[in-house]
Amino acid sequence: MTRRYWNINLKEMIEAGVHFGHGIKKWNPKMAPYISAKRKGTHITNLARTARFLSEACDLVFDAASQGKSFLIVGTKKRAADLVASAAIRARCHYVNKKWFSGMLTNWSITKTRLSQFRDLRAEEKMGKFHHLPKRDVAILKRKLSTLQRYLGGIPYMTRLPDIVIVLDQQKEYIALRECAILGIPTISLVDTNCDPDLANISIPANDDTMTSIRLILNKLVFAICEGRSLYIRNL
Repeated sequence: MTRRYWNINLKEMIEAGVHFGHGIKKWNPKMAPYISAKRKGTHITNLARTARFLSEACDLVFDAASQGKSFLIVGTKKRAADLVASAAIRARCHYVNKKWFSGMLTNWSITKTRLSQFRDLRAEEKMGKFHHLPKRDVAILKRKLSTLQRYLGGIPYMTRLPDIVIVLDQQKEYIALRECAILGIPTISLVDTNCDPDLANISIPANDDTMTSIRLILNKLVFAICEGRSLYIRNL
């Protein structure tokens, strides 16, 4: 994996609040190597470590994107939903920003069937076929379409398992991480001071509660993916 410069600087991370962890009573001892201090009852993340692992993650996604590989970004916090969607669309990645249903990856055959149903229903609605059905049937189909949109709205054209999964909140997306581990899919995860850094292939120690922190980390990763995709296109 080639190392590159991704313009990751400490001042920018401090301004974004990347260094703020959880209260000292809510911490995982495995995060000790990534904590530099305690301040007013709060753990402070070692930003030198953050910069190192974020740089490694950027290198990984750049190399993967330059080879035409696919990505899935997972972040289902309500406040981060729009951020996840816009970042994923910008980098042409699949995303889950509403709700992760158990077995989305490990029961891939079922997910593919649901995706096919979702695409068909959405196409029928756009073509106006619902107008020719009884009101009761239309109400049932719209409820089904709404449910499928909630779960699958960010992955309608995902035809195979992703090559790399990026997780923005380890504790909230624990099931997604476990499914990736079972399937051997490489993962990149933000880890706050209450997380387990051993659950992902690359864990980036950072504040996973503040939008400015999440946005900074995600933007760096998305930029690296876009750069890799540009190289892939040039080499076609």
